[in-house]
Amino acid sequence: MAIPRRLSSPEVALPAQRALLQASAAAHKSSLEESLGHLVSLRASQLNGCAFCLSMHVRDLRLAGWREDKIAVLPAWREVDWYTPREKAALAWTEALTKIGPHGVSDEEYAAARSEFSEQELAELTLHIIVINGWNRLNIAFHTTPDPFESPVATATEEMVTTV
Repeated sequence: MAIPRRLSSPEVALPAQRALLQASAAAHKSSLEESLGHLVSLRASQLNGCAFCLSMHVRDLRLAGWREDKIAVLPAWREVDWYTPREKAALAWTEALTKIGPHGVSDEEYAAARSEFSEQELAELTLHIIVINGWNRLNIAFHTTPDPFESPVATATEEMVTTV
């Protein structure tokens, strides 16, 4: 069953989208690796349950050449050694900021992030996380749904079946 969109017209949300687009542009001008931005965006979107952003950032990581298994096990990133120390620090920082509790971010969480990121990089990463959490909330609130996309595996399997 399809979830109906909540806005009568997408133009209603344009001011909010413009503000987020400006913040997104600032985040993308950072010195951080582009794939790291997609990785933290995917993880925050998983935590928040934003289907639209999940779909977008899975596509982005696939286009960046990421392995399917590395994308698939992201919710359990602590259980595998497939992520670099820098990626792990970014993921932990993403979780700390996305699931921020009444006590804020601990000194230990900050120190772990700083062990891999300069102050400037951590500020840039923080902006990126703030932005994706904003997009998640906007898309979840108004039921923005993704368009389906073809899986490379499904497409290859279909091609093999039709050629046999």
